[in-house]
Amino acid sequence: MKQPSTSPTETETIVTADGEPTEQVLAAEQDERRRIALFLHDGPVQSLAGVALMLDASLDLIKRGEHEQAREILDRALSRTRTTVGELRDLSFNLEPVALRDHGFTAAVDALAQSRGREHRIQITLDVAPIDALGEETQAALYQIVREALEEAIRRGPPSRFEVAATTDAPGTLRLVIRDDAPTERRRRALEVLGERARTLGANLTLDHDIGGTTMSTGDD
Repeated sequence: MKQPSTSPTETETIVTADGEPTEQVLAAEQDERRRIALFLHDGPVQSLAGVALMLDASLDLIKRGEHEQAREILDRALSRTRTTVGELRDLSFNLEPVALRDHGFTAAVDALAQSRGREHRIQITLDVAPIDALGEETQAALYQIVREALEEAIRRGPPSRFEVAATTDAPGTLRLVIRDDAPTERRRRALEVLGERARTLGANLTLDHDIGGTTMSTGDD
């Protein structure tokens, strides 16, 4: 990757030399596990528990010959089950999208952009074709950087626009630029985690805040 240009307004995260997971990354991963556990408990688990109660009620109604009421409850149970399946599918996609494994980076990021952009009314622009030529692990790491940057922008804003561009300025080099117009990021851990993920690729992350929004760049140290 290529070293991005710096300016007095840019903020660099702390660089580690050993390549091992840092306290910031480990803490972020723990936060992610807690978030997933809370989501599963308060979402799908509660939903499926409700479905089980509906099915029990339907069986009782059927035994009493009240088939119409049983049918109404079964319809609600079916609707809730479909919603829960969708929630679990979205969770699985965020953890490791099938499109990334089967179709590459561009397809996976495009699917992410369509889903999150439509949900939050964000105009998302992608120019990431050079990344499709990289190795699978590198693509996965870059995907997580883009996904986390988008989620952070949504938490800050959400933004009205989100742009991702990858360029190869020289053979064997890559520069990834992510830009959004959400309010400036103020949580240090969020920036440190993105920086650490960039450094797992031997890259550095810089941030530039201006009137147009926030620009995030990754490139070689």
